[in-house]
Amino acid sequence: MFFSLVEDLAVLCYSFAMSTTDITKGDFTLPGEAGYEDLTLRMAKKWGADIIRDSDGTKLSPEITKAGYGIYSTICIIRADNAWAKAHPDCLQQNFLMSKPVIAEGTSVTMPLLDGYFTEQFKVNEKDDPHEFWQVFDRTTGEEVPHADWSFDAAAGSVTVKNATPYHRYTTNFLAVRQWEEISMYNHVTNNWNKEHLMAVDPVYPEAMAHFKDWMENWCKENPDTTVVRFTSMFYNFAWFWGADSANRSLFSDWGSYDFTVNPTHLRAFKAAKGYAMTSEDFVRAGEYNATHNVPTKKYREWMEFIDAFVAKAGKELVDIVHKYGKKAYVFYDDSWIGVEPYGKHFAEFGFDGLIKCVFNGFEARLCAGVKGVKTHELRFHPYLFPTGLTGEPTFSEGGHPEIEAGQYWIQVRRALLRTPVDRIGLGGYLHLVEPFPAFCDYIEKVGQEFRTLKSFNTSGAPYTIPGKVAVLSSWGSLRSWICSGHLHEHPEVDLTNINESLSGLPFDVEFISFDDVVTNGIPSDVKVIINAGCADSSWSGGENWKNAALTSALTKFVAEGGGFIGVHDPSATRFGGLYYQMSPVLGVDRDTGSKKCVGKWRYTVADSTNPAYRIVADAPEAAAAIKPTDGVYVTDSDTVVLSEKDGTPLVTAHEFKKGRAVYFASWKFSFPVTRVLFRAICYAMHADKKAEEAFVTSNILTECSYYPAIDKTVIINNSAEEQKTSFVTDKGKTVEVMLKPFETIIQ
Repeated sequence: MFFSLVEDLAVLCYSFAMSTTDITKGDFTLPGEAGYEDLTLRMAKKWGADIIRDSDGTKLSPEITKAGYGIYSTICIIRADNAWAKAHPDCLQQNFLMSKPVIAEGTSVTMPLLDGYFTEQFKVNEKDDPHEFWQVFDRTTGEEVPHADWSFDAAAGSVTVKNATPYHRYTTNFLAVRQWEEISMYNHVTNNWNKEHLMAVDPVYPEAMAHFKDWMENWCKENPDTTVVRFTSMFYNFAWFWGADSANRSLFSDWGSYDFTVNPTHLRAFKAAKGYAMTSEDFVRAGEYNATHNVPTKKYREWMEFIDAFVAKAGKELVDIVHKYGKKAYVFYDDSWIGVEPYGKHFAEFGFDGLIKCVFNGFEARLCAGVKGVKTHELRFHPYLFPTGLTGEPTFSEGGHPEIEAGQYWIQVRRALLRTPVDRIGLGGYLHLVEPFPAFCDYIEKVGQEFRTLKSFNTSGAPYTIPGKVAVLSSWGSLRSWICSGHLHEHPEVDLTNINESLSGLPFDVEFISFDDVVTNGIPSDVKVIINAGCADSSWSGGENWKNAALTSALTKFVAEGGGFIGVHDPSATRFGGLYYQMSPVLGVDRDTGSKKCVGKWRYTVADSTNPAYRIVADAPEAAAAIKPTDGVYVTDSDTVVLSEKDGTPLVTAHEFKKGRAVYFASWKFSFPVTRVLFRAICYAMHADKKAEEAFVTSNILTECSYYPAIDKTVIINNSAEEQKTSFVTDKGKTVEVMLKPFETIIQ
């Protein structure tokens, strides 16, 4: 959702006309700066802050720390002592890289290992024996080159293969040492810093962990005013390979990848514990690496579990030190969060007091809100107080309008907070940048007031939901609840990310299950609808998981006995048994990727309002018609109801199977109108009671509402930049009409 600049500047100030008394103080974390004491204290009062924090590259002066506020201090333990890191280069973090492919022109071929990589980030590991961990591949055949046929030239930084096959493609998987920590790199480049390059130390080395503990002890003694130590996650960052050419700077980036957790010590310990080795190819995967959208292997999942256990054990030692000094320990979910899986089985072992999650969207708010094992859940809002935004836009620079960006993010986060509460909100970055932007300062004041009001409603009890649970089915299951791989703006075409965003504000209980869960444990009895969304061969759709007859039979039985199944894009896709969509008999559609050009296809007509399934699209037919088609999708059954199509390709279909129902969507791109289509589809698939489905559903698709039965209050929100008239029916059958100003929240 994007706002129009000219219109929105004029309407933001009208967006918080609430009929209850505003709550003006507390539950807000403000970034402060030494040298800007007056601004810091003035904005703390304006925004109702009760906590002041530092940010990367800033400090808090005594005038701030002694002003009566709680104090968050941000630490990134792996880069906290750069002098120690420089003195102990053998303790730096490592990872596997694959060299750029080289075509052999004769029987010998040489591969420059770091060709194309940013050499300020990487250098080749020359300490450990290359033949212990490295691998060389003939990628044309897929076969590994025998160790006797390749050699490493440390001086040249290259590997040479003998007995090569001419015109075959060769690569080397090698260990690289990272000499510039990735977030430090990003901050330097974004802010044009001329500062020391910070390094990332690995706690796997005993001397490094001992140093971390000594450093933490000394830090706690030297910072008595700190009330909360805010760990910038723990030890390992998500994978982010930088290229030498600025035209292709980000060679590989994945917010969920464990590719940066590799080092010789871990590899040896894993082999000793498991009885088998992780190879370089288990990480490199022919250059695909372990991107979260790829179906994970069993070995990789066991590596993740191994790392999670290590990080929790080592992290707890630092958290215990923080607690010893009477301080709380919070963890920032982003940046070096790998191994700190908030929905993993080891998360509670850290002993964290709070979790902080940066958010752009509703699903990220739901992710934070649902984490168990911490008392405090806090959202760090965007825009971050940097001169430029994520794509270089002048956020806090000349020509910038940060209040518009803040509004864009808040409108999506707000609807999620109507469903599940968090405890705190805040900002990060450099506070002095807000001085030329009074509209932003005023807007954040209003956001803080609205947040506190919504929080007070949520803490009174859960909002009204439609009976019956919705389960999202993927390879990752509950481990990656609400998240795919990064933010919505970074992966705008991932169907499941967009589905999660739509779900984040809908009145359903949602849980996340895996294919292994279904095969091993069956489908939970309270689940009424299962959603499988994603492109073929992705971890979201499932890939070869669908060749397991136990999976397809369990889901088919679930629908046959009255359950609902919603498939998006390429649900259950893998070519097997004459089908592409393995749930095709349930869905009533399949996809021809080229093998069935000669097979006859059912003709169909698009259903109209006389068909009971039409209610799925009735509220937003234009949104249904705008769904992007998936080539080759065709109807397999005369009972399949086509609700929307384009040029002979179904976009939305419904299909009854025995006692159950299935719905198919050709793709999914979040918007407020299409979210209403998903709402109706879920209700249809679960055979929702008509009265339950209509209660507290606004007539206007650009508005939404949430009812809190414990206090008999209803919150109605306008998600658009225009005035909207809407109405809803209460659970007692009363119709309520409301007029909302742009972006307004009304409480009745």
